[in-house]
Amino acid sequence: MGLGGRLAWQFAISHNRYPRRQGLGATILSCHMLAASPLLHFDIIDETDDYIVVDKPPFVLSHPTKPNGGRNLWKELRELFAFEIASGGQVSIVNRLDRETSGLVLVAKTSAAARRFGLLMQQQRVKKEYLAIVWGWPEWERYAVNAPLDRQGKHQESVIWLKQMIHPSGAAAQTEFYAERRFVRSTPSGEKFSLIRAIPRTGRTHQIRVHLSAIGHPVVGDKIYGPDERLYLRFIETGWTPELEQRLLLPRHALHSAKLAIESEREWTSPLPPDLAEFVR
Repeated sequence: MGLGGRLAWQFAISHNRYPRRQGLGATILSCHMLAASPLLHFDIIDETDDYIVVDKPPFVLSHPTKPNGGRNLWKELRELFAFEIASGGQVSIVNRLDRETSGLVLVAKTSAAARRFGLLMQQQRVKKEYLAIVWGWPEWERYAVNAPLDRQGKHQESVIWLKQMIHPSGAAAQTEFYAERRFVRSTPSGEKFSLIRAIPRTGRTHQIRVHLSAIGHPVVGDKIYGPDERLYLRFIETGWTPELEQRLLLPRHALHSAKLAIESEREWTSPLPPDLAEFVR
């Protein structure tokens, strides 16, 4: 079922679930999922019989992390595509984003599409670009980082199990960075910030965030790789507080999946979401 067919089908059931709004040159489906948990909203910006591209908001898990957990993108999409799944389809997220990262996600709707996208990922033909707001003004316009990554706890004591570090025995990781804009914003923790375009050539856990931190420009709002990893532990204990806001400035790391492309085939873009756009204004 294509984008137009799904729109008509869903409106026949409940016109409140899929309000139609016009994007730049394309129709966007704005999906509101109602459940016992808070409303989950995401935009489907493109759809074919084989895949969809979703613009994921921050604070939404891509996959469930535990049985009977909260709402997540994979679960919502399985509900949305229940008809296709019953007819032999599936939901396979190709480029998984961290919970706090916003932006474009490619999702395969069939096993054949999932296999094809997996092969394209191995061949590095699925191209990804991110926008990040970082602390400080870099002295470079372009900077390439080639530094392997591994889980920190394998090599030294770490209070955060998933935290990554640069280590020679880790997996190869390369990222290119471009300084898009330097700007001033008065805050309790500093006033110089930059908007950076990040192009990962590999896909390691937390790769962009670790590499930016390593070159002295951590992502604003990053609780793990920002000013102090203990802020992450404090957040786990207390939730978001005025004290954390003074140190981190944003309640989530300022990282956005802004461009996604299948080499020589299709390309999708997503502008900065309102919270990040407001910060760089």
